[in-house]
Amino acid sequence: MNFNIKRVKIFVTIPIGKTDEIRKAICEAGAGEIGTNYNECSYKVEGIGTFRPINNANPFIGEKNKLEFVEEEKLEVICDVDKVKKVVETLRKVHPYEEPAIDIIPLLDEEDF
Repeated sequence: MNFNIKRVKIFVTIPIGKTDEIRKAICEAGAGEIGTNYNECSYKVEGIGTFRPINNANPFIGEKNKLEFVEEEKLEVICDVDKVKKVVETLRKVHPYEEPAIDIIPLLDEEDF
């Protein structure tokens, strides 16, 4: 089987209260389009993220060398492959974390099977 990846799903964790601002920015950059009749499509779910800022970290939340437990939202959007670079650049620009956790997962279309 040959797969032609046309779209990806982008996941990112965001501190509570910042999700709408980030969703709007990445959708304006081209994420969140499904088909030709829908845009600004996203999904979010709440959870608890953990991290320990070390060395030269400048954390948005928390203290250096202390394990933090933070209420976050995971935002996911679909994105055409040709728009991923612009969307991720925009995401990094508007995200408050120094190093946001961004996952980019290739998607298969039904016609690939």
